[in-house]
Amino acid sequence: MTESNPECCPPFDPQPWDQNEVTWQNKKFVKDRVRSFLHIPLNFSGVMIRNMAKIQAAGAASAEVIVLSDENSLWGADVYIAVAKDVPDAQMATISGTFLSKVFEGPYKNVCTWMKQTREYVARQGKTLKKLYCYYTTCPKCAKKYGKNYVVILAQV
Repeated sequence: MTESNPECCPPFDPQPWDQNEVTWQNKKFVKDRVRSFLHIPLNFSGVMIRNMAKIQAAGAASAEVIVLSDENSLWGADVYIAVAKDVPDAQMATISGTFLSKVFEGPYKNVCTWMKQTREYVARQGKTLKKLYCYYTTCPKCAKKYGKNYVVILAQV
């Protein structure tokens, strides 16, 4: 995001992600940590700006913009930004597995409800849930621009 381009996220097409199965094998991500208060992020923007600068400097931007959040604490979350290759001076992580995905639209405050609905969806599919990730498809400014705030819940099974 820059001053001349305040909306930075491409439009999101929910159809390929809604109630589908996604398989990743050693998918590369830059990993960082966001401070939170009761799951409300306090420094998400700063973490994203810092890491996107590193990713762009390394020429490592992924063709598909994927930002995952692992809401693993009331006080913080691990954030994963998909990349095409390793990024110097960044913590790297890979994610492998099979995921059931569900798309939701609405305000971020609904994430807990969406996670519950995703758990129920996984159970109806006869699968065992291992982990949940939130895929925030656009930043708040772009969500406002597009008039839709899509969030994908990825359930590792």
